[in-house]
Order: sequence, then C-alpha cells, then structure tokens
Amino acid sequence: MASILSQKQKKREKYTLSDLKTLGTQLLSSRAHVNNLPLLLTFVSPSSPPQHVLEAVLSLQSFFTIDLSSKSSINSDTDAESIYRTWLRSKFDDFVKALIDILTSSKCEETLREVVLDTIMELVKLANGGRFNSSVYNRFLNSIVISTSLATFLLDQLESKYFHYIDVRYFTYASLVKITKTLEAKDISDNGTVSAVEDSKSHSKASIELSIQKIHHILAHIPPLEVLQEKSAYEMWIGSGFSSKGSAQKDNSEVPHAEDKQSTAEEFNTNVSPVKMAKKMKLKFTKAWISFLRLPLPLDVYKEVLVNLHQAVIPHISNPIIDFLTRSYDIGGVISVMALSSLYVLMTQHGLEYPNFYEKLYALLVPSIFMAKHRAKFLQLLDSCMKSPLLPAYLAAAFAKKLSRLALSVPPSGALVIIALIHNLLRRHPSINCLVHWENDDGTARDDSRASEPGDEGTDSGNHADLSRRKLGIDHFNNEECDPAKSNAMRSSLWEVDTLRHHYCPPVSRFVLSLETDLTVRAKTTEIPVNDFSSGSYATIFREEMRRRVKQVPVAFYKATPTSLFSESEFVGWTFKCKESEGEETGTIISEDDHNSAKRQRIEKS
Repeated sequence: MASILSQKQKKREKYTLSDLKTLGTQLLSSRAHVNNLPLLLTFVSPSSPPQHVLEAVLSLQSFFTIDLSSKSSINSDTDAESIYRTWLRSKFDDFVKALIDILTSSKCEETLREVVLDTIMELVKLANGGRFNSSVYNRFLNSIVISTSLATFLLDQLESKYFHYIDVRYFTYASLVKITKTLEAKDISDNGTVSAVEDSKSHSKASIELSIQKIHHILAHIPPLEVLQEKSAYEMWIGSGFSSKGSAQKDNSEVPHAEDKQSTAEEFNTNVSPVKMAKKMKLKFTKAWISFLRLPLPLDVYKEVLVNLHQAVIPHISNPIIDFLTRSYDIGGVISVMALSSLYVLMTQHGLEYPNFYEKLYALLVPSIFMAKHRAKFLQLLDSCMKSPLLPAYLAAAFAKKLSRLALSVPPSGALVIIALIHNLLRRHPSINCLVHWENDDGTARDDSRASEPGDEGTDSGNHADLSRRKLGIDHFNNEECDPAKSNAMRSSLWEVDTLRHHYCPPVSRFVLSLETDLTVRAKTTEIPVNDFSSGSYATIFREEMRRRVKQVPVAFYKATPTSLFSESEFVGWTFKCKESEGEETGTIISEDDHNSAKRQRIEKS
C-alpha cells in the first residue's frame, strides 16, 4: 500500500502547474479528454501542494457543474451513455470525498479550506439541476461533526457566509436531526467505546463529546427566523425552492414544497407565503433541538444550553421541551438553578403544571447558592415565584424562615438580598406577619412549649423559673426538613432577623431597619427590587461604603483608654488584670544597669 502511494506521489510530482491548467482546459473542451478527470482527482488531496490543489479543484468544479446540470438534455437511452453517467457519478462522489478530506485536515491552510468550502457550497447549489443538493450538504456537515478536529474555522465560515440563507438553515436542521439520531443510536460498551453504525469505526467518549459540542455550536449560531411581513421574501442560496431529487426520494418530510420542483425563486415566494415557511422552519428547528437534547450532553455543554434555553430556544419552538427541563430540575444543585429560568417561562407562559415545584425550589436554598455564578438570576426568579397571592401561608412562612436562617451563615451580600426577599414576603403575605413577634394574650412572649402538668405544681420555684426560661428559647422550625409543609415554620419566629441588627457589616445592620415599618399597610410601603442586591459581593459593598458620605466620623473607638481586654461584667468571677511582680521589676532594673555599664566601658575604651 505504501509503494502504491509513493508511486502516485511520484507521478504527481512530474506535473507542473501549467500542465494542470492544460489538463483542465482539455477536460472542459471535449469529452474525448474525459480521462483527465481521474488524473486531476489525484491532485485533490491534503498532501498535494496548495497551488496544485486549487487548480485541480477549479477545473473539476467547472466540469461537474456544467456536465451534471445539463444531464437532462442528453439522451441516456443507450447503454454506453448510462455506463458513462454511472462512472461520472462515482467520480463526482470521489471528488466530494476528496474535498471533505481537505476540509477536515488540519494540515491544509485556512485559505485553501475556505476555497474548498465555497466549492462544496457551489456544488450544493448547482450540481443537482438547480435544486439544493441535500445529499452533498449532509455528507459535508456530517464529516465536520464527526471529525476529530475542532473545525472552528469552518463553522465560523458557515455562520458568516451561509447561515443567513433560509434554505441553508432548513437543510442544516434536517441534517443535524439525522446526525443526532446516528449518535443516539450508537451502542455504548462498558469500556467507553462506541461502535458506529455507518462506518464501523470506534470512537472514544471524548470524540463523542466533541461531536456534541460541534452540534451545539451549529445550533447556537444559526440565527432565528425573523417574523416577516406577508409580502416579504426570504434570501435563498439556490434559485428554485427547497425540493431536491435525492431528498424527495429518501425523505419526503424534508421537502416543504415538492409539487413544482422547477419553480423559480419568484414563483416559490409567491406560492409559499412567509407565514407557512415560518411554520415549517419552526418545525425543523424544534425537531433539531429535541433530538439534540436527547444526547448525553457534557457538563459544560449542559450548562451552556440551560443558560440560553429560555431566550434562544423556547420562544421559537412549537413543542415545549418539558421532559428535558423537568429532568434537569430534578438533578439538584447548580443544574437545577440554571434550569429554573426555562421552567419558569413554561409555567407562566405555556401553562405547564409541574408538581412539587416549590418543594424543589425550597431544597435549593443552601448557603452555596449565594456564592454561585448564576445567583443573580436565581434570586430574581425566587422573588418572582413568591409573588402569587394564592400561595398558602405555611409555604410563604417556610421560605421566610429558611431565608432568615441562611442569613446567619451567608456573606454580607447574601444577607442584604435575604432581607429584601423577607421584606417582600411579609408585604405580599400579611398572614405570616405573626412571625415577626409572637405574643400571648397577656402581652408576654409566647411559650411554645407544653403546659406544666398537674404533678409539677409542687416543684421548686427556682427550678421552674429556669425551666420556663429555657423553654422560651425553643425554635420549632426544622431547618433540616426538605418538605416546607413539615418544617413547622408557622410555630417559629424571625429571631434571626433581629440578630442581624448587630451584624458586623454596617450596611446589613442598617438595612434591617427597613423591616421595622408596618408592612401590612400596602399603600404606605413598596416592594424592594431584588435586582439591586442580587449581584452583590464584598467589592460592591466596599464601593458603596466608599461613596457614602458620613456626617460624624469616629476619631476613637473608646472614650476612655481600656485597662483590660474584657470587662468584669462580661465574665463574672474572672479577672484579666495582671500585676507586675517585684522580681520582674528588679530584673528590669538590673538589665538597665547592665546596659549602662556596658555603655560606659565602650566610652572609656574609645
């Protein structure tokens, strides 16, 4: 095999650039020189010089474009003509394969690959009787996706040059559906390798993830279909509609308008209105995304999809992707946080009924959420989810109590947004204002502990006072309970908010004062916008404090100089003043005398 390749390479080296031009001119001039076709094909290779590849590609592109587009006018009744057409079709397939090999090769220069890409798109446009050659385009796109290289340059060229054409978008979606089905149909073995159905090649898990990343890159960079007027026309890459012979024979669902295959662009725009075309594009868009979301997405792709799903996908699909979102929301952690945006859109705009939604949302309230990357969006959605006046009191109380407990362990920026959330909850749901301060009928603080039993009347009064004092500190709220209905939040109080009055961060202690107003009077109070605090951090708090104008600046921390680290009233029975012993004083005097005597000696010697 190596000897055959070396012989071919030696034959290619005999030809100069002028010889290739002569071969191409002869091929285009007469069918008698058709044997130049296989010779020119040998130069379409990544190992050939770029000038030779370019000359051979231009000659072969001109030949196939003219010959294949005019095949209908040639009589093909004879056996010789039929054999010639079959041979020509095989050479055309070899030419397409050689072009794809150059595109997917990392050895070739980007300039040459750009020319080859334009050649393939010209073949897609002209080599099928003026109709879109979906077979060639599908092979080209499939080769890019399954290649081991990143192919970032090719994908960027497709996006900038061809994705604004409506027919290219349509067949891109159709090809991606086929490719994703092929990846989904692969049998994953225990050792992590995947056996391909078509080419019987073994792909590693990394190569499958790379293919999924490329598919996502293509889907994410195809511009959405604009809403056009009834008389507007779409910009198309070809001039005669979508229908192609290959696609009509293999997949009728890919042909949006197959009644008149020879129609021109003007007739196509007249017969197929923009409204109908938008529906067909929306259907293909939906199929492509649904088939893609069925794949085992890598974690980085998974997160990127969830971030942009509610803005870039859901408004343009015909069938909401409920299964993917509910499955993502059930995973927990940051994945559930990122899936919340899209799920909220489906619930508010598409009437989705998701059971146990608030239970899942309640489980997401952990200290780490206030340091996550997407905390701002999550906190804004949390505030939006609690706006409904139909929420039961126990649910609103559970969220308020859970947030107040988190305020003790989160950073100051998290404590600020928690105070804003609790403020809005108390204002929207007056039934939970009892959490602010519980009192009994006699005006004393409520004792939630059980009443004294009759047998306890004879106990010592001092022990009874200590017991009652101890019971007053019981908090019936179960912070470890995942079900808000079982958390006993209605039997508790927001003592954590009162603790924030003494927070070490001044903005937090000042902001707690906003809860002292009577929030039951809705006309005199307004909701606090959570957006102002959701993106907070230590840096934002520091900047706000630096901008703040202070009227009275403290010049000293103490009016009198402290004599001890702690006062005796704080630690009864402890003393922190240490008197210097006489021995220490003597030792100090001796050390000073020694120092002076040594100094006198140095002076006398000098």
